[in-house]
Amino acid sequence: MVELGISTFGETTPLEKTGKSVSHAERIRNLVEEIELADQVGLDVYAIGEHHREDFAVSAPEVVLAAGAVKTKQIRLSSAVTVLSSIDPVRVYQQYATIDALSNGRSEIMVGRGSFTESFPLFGYDLNDYEDLFDEKLEMLLAIKEDPYLNWQGQHTQSVENRPVYPRAVQEDFPIKIATGGSPESTQKIAALGLPIVYAIIGGNPRYFKSLIDMYRKIGRLKGHDESKMTVGAHSWGWIAEDREKAERDYFYPTKQLVDAISKDRPFWQELTYEAYQKNIAEDGAMFVGDPDTVANKMIRVIEDLGLDSFMLHIPVGSMPHEDTLKAIRLYGEEVAPKVRAYFSAKGQ
Repeated sequence: MVELGISTFGETTPLEKTGKSVSHAERIRNLVEEIELADQVGLDVYAIGEHHREDFAVSAPEVVLAAGAVKTKQIRLSSAVTVLSSIDPVRVYQQYATIDALSNGRSEIMVGRGSFTESFPLFGYDLNDYEDLFDEKLEMLLAIKEDPYLNWQGQHTQSVENRPVYPRAVQEDFPIKIATGGSPESTQKIAALGLPIVYAIIGGNPRYFKSLIDMYRKIGRLKGHDESKMTVGAHSWGWIAEDREKAERDYFYPTKQLVDAISKDRPFWQELTYEAYQKNIAEDGAMFVGDPDTVANKMIRVIEDLGLDSFMLHIPVGSMPHEDTLKAIRLYGEEVAPKVRAYFSAKGQ
């Protein structure tokens, strides 16, 4: 059965009605309530990303996830992503093993190279070492997962001689997933390791990723990896309201606020026009916006076309009123997810 969930960065852009941004403190408190509701309405996973800039509230997702762990019963708790290149892998493992203890085995780690690079100068890392840092730290994290006693000779990391790393995760096979934006080179590396992959599908036609997913699975088979462990997930922007036109109308302003802010720092991003927005929310676009039936049907098509094992809807992009976000989560869990699950359950019979 396909896993359905939510991802978020705890965005803090100006709200349309007031023109003011929610404080980081309030947004973090709201996130814990949103995690709790996502659990109550039966969603499978809630994932929080790490950023180090003013328009995102969460720089330490593991702390927010830990707060959510003690208020929930079933939902899995993940990063989306942990910027592994600029953090100590020992601490990453310890932090998420602690969440695993608090949640009694419901934690996972999703790591990435970091499409946002503010953390590199903040923690004293050289962007010239971007690829090497990630590769070495991922190898170190996997070594920590496999053996409580770490023996490690580092180049960009510390060297460790037979030192224990505790606490250990509750789950025997502690999940470590790798997120990527769709680079063929990244897909090849992740497939060669036999690790689960998660694609950020936030622009263009999602079906572009089909060839990457086919390549990922082919490499995994050639390498002799256990295909059941090589799961494929996706994360896409979206919004749900009872009325389709209202959802489309309300979602444009916060999405534009975030995209326009990012475009100031990234030359390959452009300010969001309404025409581009309409293209993205259309049938072949990467945004999932509308009433529950519209969103569910689009999710079904993309999940089926790409052969996904999991799908996370990023709710919201940019800031929306907290009460509206709670409504969107409730609609997702109570109306969208059951329809998607029923479709794939019937197909599997």
